[in-house]
Amino acid sequence: MKRMWTISLALLGFSIAAFAQNPMAEGQKFLHDMAKNNVLRSAEKMPEENYAFKPVPEVRSFGQLLGHIADAQYLFCSAVLGKPNPAPGIEKSKTTKADLAQALKEAFAYCDSAYAGLTDAQLGERVKFFGREQAKATVLSFNTAHNNEHYGNIVTYLRMKGIVPPSSERR
Repeated sequence: MKRMWTISLALLGFSIAAFAQNPMAEGQKFLHDMAKNNVLRSAEKMPEENYAFKPVPEVRSFGQLLGHIADAQYLFCSAVLGKPNPAPGIEKSKTTKADLAQALKEAFAYCDSAYAGLTDAQLGERVKFFGREQAKATVLSFNTAHNNEHYGNIVTYLRMKGIVPPSSERR
């Protein structure tokens, strides 16, 4: 038992040390992971028959909203990675729950690679985004803000269908 506690504390110490070395980068990743988790869990919770649901005709359907979020992952994170945006057009091409959930997972995995191993110093590096030079931190913050903005839409869609959103579930 004593050995297990020693190993656990050593691992915890390593995690704290890694966080202390790059607190801003780790903070960016933490916020990205939180938004990602809420969006992915929402995609799972909504029944297939509600993927075409629109609260009013002028807005995206639930499925289109997920596709839009997936497309945006490639837009934001390709800039941070310094790669061309693969622009898969998920919002316009995917309609089923299975296809959208898979595309969303792949899009978030693509973005995870932009956050992985990022240092505080790298957050200040400039990249081309929306025709301007922006710090990587700005682009990643915008990505998280965009995900949370649309998670707010998702919450409304879920509530209208009597579903408790992931962020409101009991822990």
